[in-house]
Amino acid sequence: MLKIPTIKSTAFMLTAFTALSLGNIASVSAQQKTGLDRTLLLEKKLELPNPNINAKMIRVAFPLGFKTPWHTHQGPGPRYVVKGTLKVVEHGKAATYSAGEVFWETGDRMSVENVGDDTAELIIFELAPVR
Repeated sequence: MLKIPTIKSTAFMLTAFTALSLGNIASVSAQQKTGLDRTLLLEKKLELPNPNINAKMIRVAFPLGFKTPWHTHQGPGPRYVVKGTLKVVEHGKAATYSAGEVFWETGDRMSVENVGDDTAELIIFELAPVR
């Protein structure tokens, strides 16, 4: 039978755990000093009509002066303007969004127009029911 000196083993384990924990704290502190900047752009609580959702992320480029016809999307979700300036008309209200801005789209009838001086780009994150 192998005898393990429990006092020495316990002291070793406690020392190793303490060293690992302190090393982990130093690691977290180092990560905080890297200059990482985290900003919440949009938060929306919603109740999904169906637990089966097809999440899509779509990148769209709008040529200079392009205006979409009236259209709908399969589902609502946040939209992020990567580049340019877009005029969005939805529910009879117009709003203009520029690069770095986020807005919520319902998925209902709408139109989008590039009102900037160059190509505009939009990321569409769509939450659509699985069909």
